[in-house]
Amino acid sequence: MFGIVRPCSHRLGEGLRAQWMAHLCGLCLALRRDHGQFARVVTNYDGLLVSVLTEAQAGPAQGARRTAGPCALRGMRTASVAQGEGARLAAAVSLVLASAKVRDHVADRDGLLARGPVALAARRVATSWGRAGARTGAAVGFDTGVLVDAVDRQTGIEALAGHGTPLLTVTEPTETATAAAFAHTAVLADRPGNAGPLAEAGRLFGRLAHLLDAVEDREADARSGAWNPLAATGTSLTEARRLADDALHGIRLALREVDFADGRLVHLLFAHELSRSVDRAFGGHACGHAPEASFGPPPGHRAPPVPGNPYGDPFGGEPPRPDKRGFWAGCAAALGVCCTCKVCCADEYEGPWSRKRREGCCGNCDCSCCEACQCCECLECCSCCDC
Repeated sequence: MFGIVRPCSHRLGEGLRAQWMAHLCGLCLALRRDHGQFARVVTNYDGLLVSVLTEAQAGPAQGARRTAGPCALRGMRTASVAQGEGARLAAAVSLVLASAKVRDHVADRDGLLARGPVALAARRVATSWGRAGARTGAAVGFDTGVLVDAVDRQTGIEALAGHGTPLLTVTEPTETATAAAFAHTAVLADRPGNAGPLAEAGRLFGRLAHLLDAVEDREADARSGAWNPLAATGTSLTEARRLADDALHGIRLALREVDFADGRLVHLLFAHELSRSVDRAFGGHACGHAPEASFGPPPGHRAPPVPGNPYGDPFGGEPPRPDKRGFWAGCAAALGVCCTCKVCCADEYEGPWSRKRREGCCGNCDCSCCEACQCCECLECCSCCDC
């Protein structure tokens, strides 16, 4: 369950936590119902934002929830879960993008995928997921071709990018894909006036997701020789942070123009949790617009460079992270993490594929508030504070 938006249950509070889990379980069960048990491995936090946006615009509706049976990830408890077109759109997007990710791993010959028989099996899985995503997308009126086209263009753009290439040229395909998915939630919710601002919010969210992934992977990519947008374009961390802060601000402004029936969960996720995700990726709370912004050790500290790493060691001797797992090894690790309930109950767990440290959904945190906007001290995004 990867993604950049990983809210802490303590910050969500009881009511919003129930909504969040309803969408998370709804996406997982929509994948199982329409595409089989194995498809559930593509469940991800960012994909379910599509389901959240759809319901936030449409409001409570008859049949939008159902009671699901016991699940190990819920401590063998039943739960009320989201169902309907929002969950199916989230499933379609998750399947198509997971299909593209598998094909990318095969092309890079990562891990076990360097072996012919394994690569062949992975290609079949990717093809199956791509077709399944297209079918589900068509069922809710969404053409997944825009996602496939974005993925195909991404490969060509990365092949041509070099020092001096604007970083936003590299992030454009991701922006286009997320803009289309976000805008279609307005169609599903019968709020056509929301399509424009949601497309803008989606475009900036895609930019932010691409930026944060590049920042978090830069050291591992440098050690393995893998392609990284920051290294390839010669973009500094300071500039990356500035772009991330601009995207955050733009998302908040765009969502102000959206007509929500109940926007509390959307507000918490996009105004609060996205900001925490940026801080987590950059390792601090500095703002990219401030002249004194710093993303490393104190001034005057000169850490020894890491061989082959164009960024040196920006965090002053942080121990290197282990290499990423291959696709199949990651799937096995994902099953282990899910079956042991670490995703929900552990303070931290190791990401199945990236091997990055992740926060458990119900782990301990330094929450300063337990409901969205109780204190509302998050700059201009909470100026209305009517949630």
